[in-house]
Amino acid sequence: MVKEHILVIRFSALGDVAMTVPVIWALARQYPDIRITVLSKSFARPLFENLAPNVNFMEADLKHEYRGMKGLNALYRRLVAKQFTKVADLHDVLRSEFLRMRFNIGRYRVEHVHKHRKQRRQLTSSHQKLKKPLPTSIKSYTDVFARLGYTIDVNLFHSIFPEQGGDLSQLPAAIGHKHDEEHWIGIAPFAAHKGKIYPPRMMEQVISQLLDRYPTARIFFFGQGEQEAEYFPRWCQQHKQCSNVRQYCQKISGELILMSHLDVMLSMDSANMHLASLTGTPVVSVWGATHPMAGFLGFNQSEDNIIQIDLDCRPCSIFGNKPCRRGDYACLQNIPPERIVERISSLINN
Repeated sequence: MVKEHILVIRFSALGDVAMTVPVIWALARQYPDIRITVLSKSFARPLFENLAPNVNFMEADLKHEYRGMKGLNALYRRLVAKQFTKVADLHDVLRSEFLRMRFNIGRYRVEHVHKHRKQRRQLTSSHQKLKKPLPTSIKSYTDVFARLGYTIDVNLFHSIFPEQGGDLSQLPAAIGHKHDEEHWIGIAPFAAHKGKIYPPRMMEQVISQLLDRYPTARIFFFGQGEQEAEYFPRWCQQHKQCSNVRQYCQKISGELILMSHLDVMLSMDSANMHLASLTGTPVVSVWGATHPMAGFLGFNQSEDNIIQIDLDCRPCSIFGNKPCRRGDYACLQNIPPERIVERISSLINN
């Protein structure tokens, strides 16, 4: 009898891939006799390589080694050699559609995620907006596996780490250990698009107010990019309690360990919201052009910790990559720093 071997396809950005982790974790533990191989980009390897004994990771360089039609055909031939029995496409873009088509021709059992594109357009419409919650990404993923014959209880997942968190001794000595009287706060203040970024001048007020309330707290900044390179050194110089995580943790695996020991993470609608969710850390999330109704709230995060304001134009974008229709980004500019600080404080005090 051939052992079941499922190919799971999900490329895209880090946050999108991270949202598949609770589903794959639950699938692997509820069905320990099946093999699971996750096909993604190289950056995602730390999320899956130690997830479960029956989960493997396979990376695909779509920009070079497997570029274009010729490259995808080469990738398909490599995949066929792995002797998969079923295919779950959790991405549903042109590249994964092509691979699906090849597998369908080969008479494999293939299912793909439904992205609810019509409902997304209605949710972000500027004229006939329909503010109706879409299924979460987690629900859409579990539906794929249900159609393949695997019912999954994703609520079994709480963290990729044990209850005590990741092993801090694996991190550089500069991070140190968390003392009983300390509060560790993570802040990921930036995102890929302007429509998802709380204004830096107002984030500075959040940082100052938090340190006024909790003088012994340590604040860790997460993220890398041009804006992080501009602001993080300045904020760390202003406040000795602040640290730029990228100076100490060059790999996602180290960042995840640190996240698992935070009291709270403050994040935009970005990858760090989803990474912190994988460690069981509560996230206070700030939403501007995007909206949790689109289904992208971090796994198992409380709606009470969502920071947003009601505007008729929200949401104007699913991914935050469209220019502001008003021109003033009021959805972010009109959120007072005090509101964010109060929400963080309520989590710390509890």
